[in-house]
Amino acid sequence: MISSLWHELIYQPLYNILIGLIDIFPSHNVGLAIIVLTILVKLALFPLTGKSIEAQHAMKQLEPDLKRIKEKHGHDRQMLAQKTMELYQAKGVNPFSGCLPILIQIPIIFGLYWVFYKGLPVVKVEDLYSFIANPGSLHMSLLTIDLLGKSLVLAVLAGLTQFIQAKLSMKRQPAITPSEGKPSFQEDFARSMQLQMVYVLPVMIGLISYHLPAAVALYWATSNILGIGQELWIGKKLEKLSSKSV
Repeated sequence: MISSLWHELIYQPLYNILIGLIDIFPSHNVGLAIIVLTILVKLALFPLTGKSIEAQHAMKQLEPDLKRIKEKHGHDRQMLAQKTMELYQAKGVNPFSGCLPILIQIPIIFGLYWVFYKGLPVVKVEDLYSFIANPGSLHMSLLTIDLLGKSLVLAVLAGLTQFIQAKLSMKRQPAITPSEGKPSFQEDFARSMQLQMVYVLPVMIGLISYHLPAAVALYWATSNILGIGQELWIGKKLEKLSSKSV
């Protein structure tokens, strides 16, 4: 049941879009098709990821208020939590709104991985829709990079762009200031997660990308580059709105 839904709702649509794009490009170039497919996926998720970035920005704007609440009620965990939630409600900020885009992207990322890793280079005719033509032979390279083999260049690019995107994202998140006395478990955990997102995750993505077909690394690097562009664009837009409201 679950595997059937996965195949029909995630894998097959993505696979057919990729093959349809391959049909369009000269020489049936898979690399160009992957780049365009990544752009289409990013555009489809743009409203959700944009909301996530805006939510992070809103949380950052509340940083002085959160600091004052922590200084006043840091000794009382229950009152601290209550006042923090009251602040969020008063300002119309949902601290969990950034989770939805991540949850939605997870099956798409796994679907794309499965498409690149299992659906190429031989076209699976049985998975094609009736209106998608079989391109036959595929050009499995981008410039001089073999998309079926390992690529150190694309792996490093995937890790580096993930690091840049994580650094931009961290700038929009409230700083974690410890409560009076010994930092709580939640504070230590949140600080640890931030450090891992910025420094550990990019290394992991680079290593994983190197041990997978370069097609997966190409998707990851392209997605990160588009994410960096979105972060910068929305960041500038929010800064202009903030300066006008002052």
